[in-house]
Order: sequence, then C-alpha cells, then structure tokens
Amino acid sequence: MRALLVANAEDADPGFIGQRFVEHGFIGERFKQHGGVFEHCERENPDLWPSLDGADLVILLGSWWSVYWPDLAKNVRAECELILETHRRGIPMFGICYGAQIMATAFGGSAQRAEHHEIGWHEVSAEPPNEVISGKWLQWHYDTFTVPKSLEVLATSPAGPQAIRAGRSFATQFHPEATEQIVQRWASESGREELAKVGLKASELIAQTSREVAQSAPAAARLVDWFMEYSAK
Repeated sequence: MRALLVANAEDADPGFIGQRFVEHGFIGERFKQHGGVFEHCERENPDLWPSLDGADLVILLGSWWSVYWPDLAKNVRAECELILETHRRGIPMFGICYGAQIMATAFGGSAQRAEHHEIGWHEVSAEPPNEVISGKWLQWHYDTFTVPKSLEVLATSPAGPQAIRAGRSFATQFHPEATEQIVQRWASESGREELAKVGLKASELIAQTSREVAQSAPAAARLVDWFMEYSAK
C-alpha cells in the first residue's frame, strides 16, 4: 500500500507511528529515512509533490512552522488543498501537531498562538469509545487551533483540543510518533535553548522520554490500529 509523508525536509521521521504503519503494509517508492519507507512531500517544495493517485494513506507530521505565518501562505494553501482533496477522495489521513493545526484550518477553522503552551509529557483525556487516545503523550507546541463544525473533537487537555476527526481524516495535537531519538534531536542545539526559556532542561526531558516510551510506543501502535480499524469502515 502506498503512503505519502508530508513533512519538512529536515524533520521527516514518523517514529513509532511510521513503524506501525509499515507493519500494516504501507510503503512508498522513493523516500527512505529513519527506518521508515514513505514517499516524501517536502513542505518547502509543494510543486514537487507526487500525485495522490493510488495513495492509500497520507501522514501529516509536525513542524516548527506556524500555520498563520504570512510568508508561508503559499505553502499553507497548497497543504490545505492537499488535505481537502485527500479527504474528498476518502484516503485515510493521519495528522500530528502542525498537521492537526493545518487540518483544522483546511476544514474552516484557524490556528493561533496558544494561551498555554505544552512542552514535555502531558496527560490527554478522551471519553469512551475513544479512550485509546487517552494517556501521557509528548507535547511540543506553542500554537493551538479552533475546531470547525465539520470536525469532531475526540480528546482534550487543559491547553485545548488534542484529537480531531472527520470521516477518515484524523489528527492529534500531541506527538505519538516521538521516539527517544526524535526527542534527542529536537532537544539538541537550538532546541536546548528553547527548552531553557520555558524552564526545562534538555537532559531531564530526554531522561523522562527514555522512561515514557516504554508505555508510549505500544500506545502509539494501539492508536494506529484503532485508526486503521475505523478507517476501514
């Protein structure tokens, strides 16, 4: 089965989520990175994106971008068009963090600076029958989004909506893909300075991540399984 990965050029690791999708039989033709195999739609180069024809899955990863940055209007517009066409065709779509913010925007909502940012491991709440989304997940975001009527909110945290869905289109504000290697990369260099500004030590976040992935890895696999089961209906 053919999967497309929408991500920035230098941060295209789908982590635990990608691993589970590969186990479900998804693969791409041209893009290989971090143990996953997917066709890469670089956010920086929308004119070079491969066609949706024959695609069986679209994954929207997170980004250091903000949807509302004026200089990204062309890129945001292209991704919103991709999201709406993916949804129109009924292709399963799984978004993460920025992926959730831009999905909400594409469906008629908006993204904006969050009143309360979340960085680190935080609890997410979801009611039955969506309790698979509940639990402690890695968060790293300063933005949030308003949810249009066409999207259903499945999970929340004190900072705002955490999971949304419409048909086969689903997205999380949190990072279920986050492996220890991903967090180490994010927390290095400029990330270390960013964490210090919000009172966090990179070494402590990495150490906590090494403990938390023992539960988040199987939880991410269950989330993908749940998504696949729902998308097959």
